[in-house]
Amino acid sequence: MTFDAVVLAGGTGRRLGGASKPDVLLAGRRLLDHALAATAGAGRVVVVAPEDVQVPPGVVRTLEDPPLGGPVAGVSAGLTALDAAPGPSAPLLLVLACDVPRAASAVPRLLRAAIEARGDGAALTDAGGRPQWLTAVYRTAALRARLRALPPAGASVRELVSGLDLAAVAAADEEAADVDTWQDLAALEEG
Repeated sequence: MTFDAVVLAGGTGRRLGGASKPDVLLAGRRLLDHALAATAGAGRVVVVAPEDVQVPPGVVRTLEDPPLGGPVAGVSAGLTALDAAPGPSAPLLLVLACDVPRAASAVPRLLRAAIEARGDGAALTDAGGRPQWLTAVYRTAALRARLRALPPAGASVRELVSGLDLAAVAAADEEAADVDTWQDLAALEEG
């Protein structure tokens, strides 16, 4: 089954001292490049990021409205950009935060679980069993319906996924590890 991808690469990087999170290097590659590698096989890819974040040719870049509006605004902006991009809409949508650099190996399992479970998608779960809703594959129609049901601004990701039937896919190794601080980055560099 075909899929599209939205990579969320905005935010202030507050816990990184204001650094541009998508441009932070891990193993010599930007966090954004790690996330884009995880989208291999996607029909169309949109990166939701400020204008100063460079994206490769063929990748659409957009910005959430309002800027710094949070991940739900980013998902909405990503879907709007996909609507305007050439090509048909895919039935599945990979949503991936750029600060989860080891997620690529989980994507095939997420896609398989989203297809086999026949629910609304599949989300990666961390070592504590907590769902990582920004490392997930959704049925595009289900996600669109949830976005239409939310208030126009300020919704949380928890509200976005409320009521969705998502299969849980356990993370292996560091697949769910995110980079919010320099200590998180150092831990992944050592791992």
